[in-house]
Amino acid sequence: METTENKMGVMPVNRLLIGMSLPMMVSMLVQALYNVVDSVFVAKVNEAALTAVSLAFPVQNLMIAIAVGTGVGVNALLSKSLGEKNFERVNSTADNAVFLAVVSYAVMLLIGIFGIGPFYRSQTDDVQIVGYGIAYARICCCCSFGVFLQVTMERLLQSTGRTFYTMIIQGTGAVINIILDPILIFGLYGFPRMEAAGAAAATVAGQIIASILAVILNQKVNREVRLQRKGFRPDRRIIAQIYRVGVPSIIMQSIASVMTYGMNLILMAFTSTATAVFGIYFKLQSFIFMPVFGLNNGMIPIIAYNYGADRKERVMRTIRYSVLYAMGIMAVGTLIFHVFPGELLIMFEASETMMQIGVPALRIISVSFIIAGYCIVCGSVFQALGNGMYSLMVSVARQLFVLLPVAFLLSRLGNVNYVWWAFPIAEIASLVMSTVFLVRIYKKVIAALH
Repeated sequence: METTENKMGVMPVNRLLIGMSLPMMVSMLVQALYNVVDSVFVAKVNEAALTAVSLAFPVQNLMIAIAVGTGVGVNALLSKSLGEKNFERVNSTADNAVFLAVVSYAVMLLIGIFGIGPFYRSQTDDVQIVGYGIAYARICCCCSFGVFLQVTMERLLQSTGRTFYTMIIQGTGAVINIILDPILIFGLYGFPRMEAAGAAAATVAGQIIASILAVILNQKVNREVRLQRKGFRPDRRIIAQIYRVGVPSIIMQSIASVMTYGMNLILMAFTSTATAVFGIYFKLQSFIFMPVFGLNNGMIPIIAYNYGADRKERVMRTIRYSVLYAMGIMAVGTLIFHVFPGELLIMFEASETMMQIGVPALRIISVSFIIAGYCIVCGSVFQALGNGMYSLMVSVARQLFVLLPVAFLLSRLGNVNYVWWAFPIAEIASLVMSTVFLVRIYKKVIAALH
C-alpha cells in the first residue's frame, strides 16, 4: 500500500491546480465538441430532429446529474480519506461507489421504458418531433450503464490526482461518438439510416467503450484505491457520507432539468424555433462552461485533501487561483458570443428566423458568463468542504425562484428577445448569495484550519 504523501499535499498549488485541471479541461472540451457535433449532424436531417434532441436535454441532464452528483460525493470522501491516511475507508468508498452506479442505472432504465413518451407529449403535439424524441431519449436512458460506470471510475482516478487518465477515457469516448455520428445518423458504410436515434446510439457506444477503458486503467494504475469484489455488502455509513455531499449536488444539477423544461414550455409558446435556439445555446455554451467544470474537477480533490490534512493556506490559494482562472475563461466566452453569434448559428443550418432569434439570444445570455464563472467555483468550494447544501440553495434560488419566474414575466411582454434577459438577472442573484455563503464558510470552516 502506498503511504507516502500524495502530491496534493506538497506540490506548489498553482502548478498542482493547472496540472490536475488541464487534462480535465481538455477532456471536457472534447466532450463539448461531441455534444455540438451531435446537434450539427442532426440539424442536417431537419429542424424537427434538432428540436427533438434539444427537448431531450432535461432527461439527459438528469442522468448526468445523478452520475456526476454521486461522483462529487465519492470524490470528496475519497480525497478526504486519503488526506487522513484512512485507506480502509478509501477502498470501502470505492466499492460502494460502484454499487451506487448500478442502482442509478436501474433508475434511468425505468425512466427510459416508462417515462420518455409522456415527457415528450407534455411539451409538444408535433408528431414528427415526438417520434424523433422518443427514439433518441429512450436509447440514451436504457443504455446509460456506460455513463454511470465511466463517471464512477473517473472519480476514483481524480481523487488520487490521476486526472491525465480521465482525459484519455473521456477523449476515447468522445472520438468514438464523433466517428459514429454521421455513420449511424445518415446510414453510411452499409449501416441503417437511424437519424436522431443514430446520434443516441453513437453517444452510448462511446460511453460504454470509455467505461470499459476506465475499469482497466483503475486496475492498472490506481494503486491507492482497490476495489474488493468478494463479499461486498453496501455500507450504510459510507453511502450516507457520499450522499451528504452528493445529494445536494444531484438536486442542484437536476434543477437545470426543471429549469430547461420550464423554459422550453415558455419558448414553445412563441415558436419551436425559439426552443431549438435554446438547445443550440446549451450546446455552444458547453465549450465555455466545460473547461470551468474541468477546473473544478481538478480543484475539488485538492481542497478536500488539504482540508482533511488541516492546511488552511493551501485551501485558500486553491480557491483564489480557481476564481481567477474561471473568470478569465468566461471572459473569453463572452467575447466569442458577442463577436461571432451568426457564425456559431450557421453551423446548425440556421434559417433566417433562427438567426433573428438566435443572435440576440447568444449576446444577451453571455453577459452573465463572467459572474457565472465565480459562482460555479464557489459552489464547488462548498461541496469540497462538505457543505453542499449552500450550493443547493444558490442553485434553487437562481433557477427556480429567479430565472423561471422572471422569464415567464418577460415573456408576457410578447417579444422572445426579452426572455433571454432572465439569465443575467438570475446570475446577479447567484452572485450575491454565493458571496454571502463563501464568507460564512470561511469563518466557520476555513479559518479554523492551521
